[in-house]
Amino acid sequence: MPELILHQYATSPFSEKVRAILGAKGIAWRAVEIPRILPKPELVPLTGGYRRTPVLQIGADIYCDTELIARVIDARVPTPPLYPTRFAAAAVALAQWADSVLFLASAVLFSQREVLEQVFGGHADALQAFIADRTAMRKGAPGRRPNAVEARAIVEEFARRFDTQLAAGGAWLVGEVPTIADFSVYHALWFVRGAPQIKNLLAPFEHVGRWMQAMRAFGHGTATPLAAEEAIRIARDSTPAAIERSSDTPELEPGVTVEVLPTDYAFDPVAGELVRLTRNEIAVRRNDASAGELIVHFPRMGFEVRRPS
Repeated sequence: MPELILHQYATSPFSEKVRAILGAKGIAWRAVEIPRILPKPELVPLTGGYRRTPVLQIGADIYCDTELIARVIDARVPTPPLYPTRFAAAAVALAQWADSVLFLASAVLFSQREVLEQVFGGHADALQAFIADRTAMRKGAPGRRPNAVEARAIVEEFARRFDTQLAAGGAWLVGEVPTIADFSVYHALWFVRGAPQIKNLLAPFEHVGRWMQAMRAFGHGTATPLAAEEAIRIARDSTPAAIERSSDTPELEPGVTVEVLPTDYAFDPVAGELVRLTRNEIAVRRNDASAGELIVHFPRMGFEVRRPS
């Protein structure tokens, strides 16, 4: 089977979510370190413009967003399952909340000026570049972001309730095994604990602390570094996996040119030929001068597919 290639960077929380999943499943994978801000010249040839982190590559198939990446990994290595049948709906619902509400609160806490100044250690140019990049990513984002006080309340109240639940018995968020819910909550809390000025926010919650230790104990699987240029070569020398051409939307039939973009932030459209549009996946075929023929996959949830204007 083609190897799993994860385009990521060490401090990316969503990358940590995927790394922890790879660790729990004991998977060997290749790690391409990408910049945390634009430009990303070795990633864009593969994605066609999608800039968020991480991105999973399997040959000439490119998978965007951790909602889809987690499902792809789980299908490849089903044991232990991320979506056990008895708890699948609850696990997915909690994961969706964690990836949006809880993560946004964590990001707000992390992005406080005094926190970022400590993270960047006095490197003013790098700090300003990061702030400018994240401001551009959020431009036009719908809804209101919580302020720092509200964000802290969201994180602390969840941690308090989760701590109480763990104290009453059970080791995981839902069911008897770690599910996608655990990995989604974990990466948001991992983000908080990685920031110097707010890392002690979770200190009062000892049961959550033990759960975090259990999650960290999964490790990251077996990662081997891979140069970005080599990942592009692998894509160029590969053929996308066979995929059934289908669409559940009459006005968007396979073969039409479309754009795909997130609905929450980082509205960078990816243009290509629509191959697949189902209840849980969007796939477009595109060609790149350096990476060759590719199929770029997105989850249906959280993404818009449209005809170019």
